[in-house]
Amino acid sequence: MTLGKQYKLCSDTAIDMLFRGINGSEASLCYPLRGVWRTDTQRRDGSTDIKMLISVPKRRIRHAVDRVRLRRRIREAFRLNFRDFQALQGRSIDLALIYIADSDVDYARIAKSLRRLLERISDTLNQPSSCEA
Repeated sequence: MTLGKQYKLCSDTAIDMLFRGINGSEASLCYPLRGVWRTDTQRRDGSTDIKMLISVPKRRIRHAVDRVRLRRRIREAFRLNFRDFQALQGRSIDLALIYIADSDVDYARIAKSLRRLLERISDTLNQPSSCEA
């Protein structure tokens, strides 16, 4: 149960499309995390995995060791929880997890927030769109 490089969102164009709202980006807030995601129908590498990036802003968390600790907590919570959501399996999804709290938060709270965020994502992916009807 490792979280390898294939789960890392590295493409500058994919990140740009994610944050500009191109092709239906959606966002949700589950304190202390904000999630921005979109389904990527044109992924070039052919993978059907979820790709994610984690951002802990320097403006909110000033010390680098604290930012790294929070990124590790978020990554570990993601690694342990994302396989539980069947709606996320077999889809090409780009996901950005942004830490929005001003102070250090413990792992249990981050994991709970991440689970709620993944539930919201899977719920929106399971809803039929109005265009298909």
